[in-house]
Amino acid sequence: MILTVTPNPSLDRTYELPRLTRGAVLRATADRVDPGGKGVNVSRAVAAAGHRTVAVAPLGGPEGALLARLLGEHGIEAAGVQIAGSTRVNVTLVEPDGTLTKVNAAGPEITPDEAGRLLDTVRARSAGADWIACCGSLPRGLSPQWYAELVARSHGAGVRIALDTSGAALVAALRERPDVIKPNTKELAEAVGRPLTTVGDALKAAQELRELGARAVLASLGAVGQLLVESSGAHFAGARVDAVRSDVGAGDASLAGFLSAGGTGPGALASAVAHGAAAVQLPGSAMPTPADLDLSAVVTTADIPVDLALPVPAP
Repeated sequence: MILTVTPNPSLDRTYELPRLTRGAVLRATADRVDPGGKGVNVSRAVAAAGHRTVAVAPLGGPEGALLARLLGEHGIEAAGVQIAGSTRVNVTLVEPDGTLTKVNAAGPEITPDEAGRLLDTVRARSAGADWIACCGSLPRGLSPQWYAELVARSHGAGVRIALDTSGAALVAALRERPDVIKPNTKELAEAVGRPLTTVGDALKAAQELRELGARAVLASLGAVGQLLVESSGAHFAGARVDAVRSDVGAGDASLAGFLSAGGTGPGALASAVAHGAAAVQLPGSAMPTPADLDLSAVVTTADIPVDLALPVPAP
């Protein structure tokens, strides 16, 4: 069972447009609404693979009620913590060539009492969990130390922790030695304080984060592939994708694939890449099912292509 923690969940509304024209009245050719937030997406991908998952998240207002209902429809057990504010709504506009325009709301402010109840809910629901995946940005009201406290508490209960966040929250949590962290290229560069232009640069940055406390680093390097650096060594994997429909939630699908396959070693890395490649070919933030995966298209190697250039991260 994989328990996910999403401190700032959302309803994700996606509109597919024939063209995005500023200042015009636009008519969508397709639209959908999905339960969102990075940890929620991990739970959706885990559930789509047929595994049990519990999603811990603060939920408020009619938006929170709808999110809880949608989670249930996806076969996910929602462990919601009631809050005074309303769950945020994010909007994604998708053009035919795959270009995405995203509008992410700030979300509600979490009170100290609500923050404490979140931690207590994680502790209560973590019994029997194989992994706890803590994912996403921290909402207003939670300090950058909140994830560090969660990692420390979870390790005290004997549960492995995967952490997918960035900035000060990531740096603060490293001292508690999360079992795996999952930065993308931009987040990895931010954590080490310098630009990364090649896979070799990313490898060195991942090794530095391990020296700071991360036990393993699973780095998403965009269309180039993914890099896993752990105590047993480093591995690289990639897969060809013919057409990108939406990359929303692709990194979350990758983390779900990695954890579902054991969370260590080249086999788990291959699962992560297959999940990510499948996700970008689906609409909105849809998560792949086993039928969408093509592990045969994944190439994994311990010979890291250090000179391979990295895609330039979006601003």
